[in-house]
Amino acid sequence: MITSARLPPQAAALAIAALALAGCSTTSYRPVSDTPVVVGKPYAVRGVTYRPAADPTFDVLGYASWYGFESGNQVALGERFRPKWITGAHTTLPLPTYVEVTALETGRTILVRINDRGPFARGRIIDLSRGAAEQLGIRSTGVAAVRVRRVDPPEKERARLRAGKAVPERPRLSEAALASLRAQLADGVRQGLVQAP
Repeated sequence: MITSARLPPQAAALAIAALALAGCSTTSYRPVSDTPVVVGKPYAVRGVTYRPAADPTFDVLGYASWYGFESGNQVALGERFRPKWITGAHTTLPLPTYVEVTALETGRTILVRINDRGPFARGRIIDLSRGAAEQLGIRSTGVAAVRVRRVDPPEKERARLRAGKAVPERPRLSEAALASLRAQLADGVRQGLVQAP
């Protein structure tokens, strides 16, 4: 025979308080903001040293991947990671930085706010949030050839990304421009200047 045990009122109140506190997070997140911009000091991951630097002419071809199962984690900028937002991670660009990411397969181009460090996997130049990968159309492929170019978008677009809202897609590149970028990427891989994933 099973009987139920009743807790005294004080013990019940303490148990409820303990359960409530167990759900509290001790992580203090930085508010989503574009100031201050943080270049950061050199750091090492898996024996590789990265040297963050401000580079207003940053324009690179390579491969993108995406991440999105770390919801609620703290990103390098101190903000909360939100997988549906249009954000990304880069090893050396200042935080935050805005970049246009173009999928070389389709020509789709989106605006992304860089607020995290990474990727630290072979051949990747940017990690996109799940939301960014979906907007760019590369979520199902996992890894895609891309162009990443630093830009200085208007405040209206910055504000949308800071609020977790996507900015409309940029005009698609012409097939001739895409063919040129694909050829440049292939040459870079052949010459060992770009790592293939």
